[in-house]
Formats: sequence, C-alpha cells, structure tokens
Amino acid sequence: MEEELLDQLVSGFGILVTWVAAGAKFWSFCQYRHSEKRKKVATYATYVCLVLLVANILRILFRFGRYFETVLLWQSIVMICTMLAMLNLCTDVRVASELSTKRRSFIVTDGKDEEVRVHKRLFLDFDWNYFWLWSRFMDYVQCVLAFTLVAAYLTYLLLDSTLFVETLGFLAVFTEAMLGTPQLYCNHQNKSTEGMSVKMVLMWTSGDTFKTVYFLLTQAPVQFWTCGLLQVLVDFAILFQVYYYSRYPQKPASHTVSHTSSAKAL
Repeated sequence: MEEELLDQLVSGFGILVTWVAAGAKFWSFCQYRHSEKRKKVATYATYVCLVLLVANILRILFRFGRYFETVLLWQSIVMICTMLAMLNLCTDVRVASELSTKRRSFIVTDGKDEEVRVHKRLFLDFDWNYFWLWSRFMDYVQCVLAFTLVAAYLTYLLLDSTLFVETLGFLAVFTEAMLGTPQLYCNHQNKSTEGMSVKMVLMWTSGDTFKTVYFLLTQAPVQFWTCGLLQVLVDFAILFQVYYYSRYPQKPASHTVSHTSSAKAL
C-alpha cells in the first residue's frame, strides 16, 4: 500500500515537472513578445526551439534502446508540442516584424503607403543561408518530420549497438543541458545581465531542478541525471551572474555588443 502511494506521488511529481519545464520555456518567450527587439528575440527563440526539439526527439528514440519511465516519455512529447506552438508564435512575430520594417522603409523612400510583400523563405528551397529562418510554420514542421524520420531510421538500423544507444541518450540530454552556456558566456563577455528577467531565470532553474530530482528519484539512466545536474549548475551560475552584476555593475568592454537575450534566456 505504501509502495503504491509512493509510486503515485512520484508519478504526480513527474507530471508536475513536465508542465513546469514546458511552461517555463513557453512563458519566457511570451513575456518578450512585445519587446522593442522582438524580431531579434523571435530569432533567438526559434533556435532554442531547434535545440529542444532535437534533444527531445532523440530522447524518445533512446527509449527504444534503453527503457526509462513513461512519465519522462510524456515529458518529451509535451515539450515537443510546446516548442512547436512556440515556433508558430515566433514565426508570426518575425514575419510581422520584417513586414513592418519593410513598410517603414518603403514609406520613407517612396513616400507612399502601398502594399509591401516579404519574400518567402521555404524549407524546400534548401537554402542554407536561411536555415531555420523560414517564413511559414509548416516549413518547420516539414524539417522536424524529416529529421525524425532520418534519426528513426538510423536508430532502427543500429538499435543492437550498445555504443550507439548510449551515445544517443547522452546526446539527447547533453544537448539540452548545454542550452544555457551561450547565455552564461554572453553575460561574462558583457560583464552585465541587463535585459534579463530574474523571474524568467528562476522559472528555468525551478523546472530544471524539479526535472533532475525526478531523474534521481526514479533512477533514470545515468545520462539523464548527470546532464540534469550540469544543467542546474549552469542555471545557478546564470542566477549568480544576475545577482553579482546587478549588485556590482561592471563597465562593459568597448568591443562587446550587449544582447538583451540569448538562447537560454528564451
């Protein structure tokens, strides 16, 4: 009876982790949606989605070679759905911003407010200069499906290889764990965290902490909790930077350009 109750509590905790982690990432973009630099923010956010989509797709494929808790599988599914919804938002914001910029430029040069069109960039154009900067949400879906099919086929062929399976699991969680390092490095270079939201960073830290604790409680594969601990350490390092640079402001380097956000911040 006690074991069943404990299992239910752990399962409930896992579901909470799923929604906290996904909700934190989705909310972090929504709070920036109407910022002055929304085109730049939306571009960063799309790359965050790319990293998290790749990480969670690989995690799902890893389960075919190494079993882990069903709740963790649902966590990846929820995260994928959340990132796709976020991509849809990002695409709308970026395209609207590009259209607005072109319209203002057109009015200034020609003095007329006529219809302005933005050249569409499509996935099937296979133009690497605009990879992951497409004009339609459907192009992102096509790319995700193509990646999933290729990765699934390779997994099917190499499923009997222990080295491949373990490497797949490591790549899945290590990719997500490294999501905060660009922000950490950017803050260090700029000697500032200006433009970052403390609440946002706290939400990321809370989600990653809950997730790592759940990995430990459920005795998830070693790749999960080791990379989870690494991710939490990066989060706390960013929190320390926010505290330190706000309490002891540093003069930014003259050659460094300050960013209001980065991949992890979104």
